[in-house]
Amino acid sequence: MKTPKRIEPLIEDGLVDEVIRPLMSGKEAAVYVVRCGTELRCAKVYKEANKRSFRQAAEYQEGRKVRNSRQARAMAKGSKYGRKEAEEAWQNAEVAALFRLASAGVRVPKPFDFLDGVLLMELVSDAHGDAAPRLNDVHLEADQAREYHDFVIRQIVLMLCTGLVHGDLSEFNVLLGPDGPVIIDLPQAVDAAGNNHAFSMLERDVGNMAGYFGQFAPELKATRYAKEMWALYEAGELTPESPLSGQFAEDEHSADVDGVMREIEAARLDEARRQAARAEAENGPAKAEEPPPPWMQ
Repeated sequence: MKTPKRIEPLIEDGLVDEVIRPLMSGKEAAVYVVRCGTELRCAKVYKEANKRSFRQAAEYQEGRKVRNSRQARAMAKGSKYGRKEAEEAWQNAEVAALFRLASAGVRVPKPFDFLDGVLLMELVSDAHGDAAPRLNDVHLEADQAREYHDFVIRQIVLMLCTGLVHGDLSEFNVLLGPDGPVIIDLPQAVDAAGNNHAFSMLERDVGNMAGYFGQFAPELKATRYAKEMWALYEAGELTPESPLSGQFAEDEHSADVDGVMREIEAARLDEARRQAARAEAENGPAKAEEPPPPWMQ
């Protein structure tokens, strides 16, 4: 087939030998099967911002690092340079996440290179060597659903242990390879510690997986893994081997509002006394105020 213009630089640099065929076109990128020597790989060509439907919502950007203050100001202003920098940061986020997660043992496509908005990575195949299907395209038996759900939950735990939350996980971006599910599409991955929306995104990711696999094993819909793993994460106790039950007991104790207000008032009075003591130490004891003269009374 004709080589897409965006992939030409990879051919010129010897990273790709031949474009075999289109694989899929999604909301943020078009993916092609390419030949690199004797191996088949994927080339993910990111769409320009005005040609894709996934919005770089502010909640995904929160907590992400930028190169310098100039880049941050330009991105905040939305200038032409700022939009270009924001687009590069969006693409680089997936590349960084893939390398980070792959090295931690998370089952994601292995990344190889990234050049001019094109990500070269592993082609995830099925048992017959064809491109692996998405979860959305398969029917599962109940036992398979339970097995794959458990595997995905473990992958989410691994991701959280590395400090990342997928942020857009669903049956549409999990492939089913011969060894089980493979998580894809990570440009919106967020920093678990630096993003105030991280838990709500984690809960949505986990809920999407429970909803999908729960079609085949209904008891999975009642699981509450997100709250359980997040509580361990916040306590600094989450590890890849942490046992999870899928249950989570909410704290049902009502807040002692009166007690909190008493503590606040006590702290306020303590601070007032400290300030008075500092003022007396600096200026000496306050003089008694003399009564006004009779003619002013």
